[in-house]
Amino acid sequence: MPLRIRFSTADLTRLTFATRPDPLWELLLSLHALQTRATDPLLDRWRAGVTIDSGTRALLRLAPPRGYSPDFLTPDEASAGFEDGLAGVLRTPARRIAAELALLANRSVPPRWSVRLAHGDRSELNDLGHGLTEYHGRVLRPHWARIEEAVDSELAARSRVLAAQGTDALLNSLHPQVAWRDGSLHVAGDHVNGELDLAGRGLRLVPAYFCRQSPTLLADPGLPPVLVYPAAARPAEAAEISAAPGDPAALADLLGATRATALRVIADGCTTTELGQRIGTTSSSASYHAAILRSSGLVASRRNGTTVIHRLTRLGADVLGHGPTGSSPAAPAPPPPDAPTPGR
Repeated sequence: MPLRIRFSTADLTRLTFATRPDPLWELLLSLHALQTRATDPLLDRWRAGVTIDSGTRALLRLAPPRGYSPDFLTPDEASAGFEDGLAGVLRTPARRIAAELALLANRSVPPRWSVRLAHGDRSELNDLGHGLTEYHGRVLRPHWARIEEAVDSELAARSRVLAAQGTDALLNSLHPQVAWRDGSLHVAGDHVNGELDLAGRGLRLVPAYFCRQSPTLLADPGLPPVLVYPAAARPAEAAEISAAPGDPAALADLLGATRATALRVIADGCTTTELGQRIGTTSSSASYHAAILRSSGLVASRRNGTTVIHRLTRLGADVLGHGPTGSSPAAPAPPPPDAPTPGR
């Protein structure tokens, strides 16, 4: 039976996309890909160039190609980059590591060093960190431009669906095994089942280059919810969703009239004060609207002295129908301290 992800109205307002590849999800999924043989020429060429040394073999023991992989290997902090994600792995409490490695041991014979790791051996945890760093630098970093290109292309395709057809169509366009109906997202596959109630936490959608078959997610329902799915825009969809990105009426329906206007103002680049003046509201209200757009990946903000400057991300430019020359880098700068950051 499929997994049912239950949304409330609040969860729909907290639906966000990763605005760049998640390095630790890509790392974990690439370990899965090393152990599978699929009819995928790109992955076959990549796999042929990977040397399986002792460090890689150790990581493969934590990431079997089917079934459970420990959730602590893909922490929420990795959304900010590899170094932040690695720090998140190293901060994992020993009790959680032990519990997750016990789940892994139920499905496969654990390596001896992982038993020491489960008992809180910090030197083993540091060795794991060194192994992840070495693998990321040797195996993933040389291909990172291709990974970013695939994720950027996927985000552009989804943003066009969002702008032209709305949230329901967006959720139905993610993958053939994902369907939106009756206020829930249904994910099919023999690796998922049951229910996940978002309970107001929202859902973070993470397109991933090395996710080549079925969408996946964290096993622990208590962790910040994510859905990781293949970053592969489908050609048939491209023709279907090419209708008028940035249509003013569709944007207003999707974002609300005020935030749709704010997004168009930010396309020219502006400060918080200028944004408030141009949309006819106070600076504090303008800051709030910018924060919502920023949390959705449409806007990036940067502090310059005593002012905060807002600009479109690449995703925001695509939503407005701007060409690539008018778009900013996909990853937004850290939120400035002029407004609270909405939850993920």
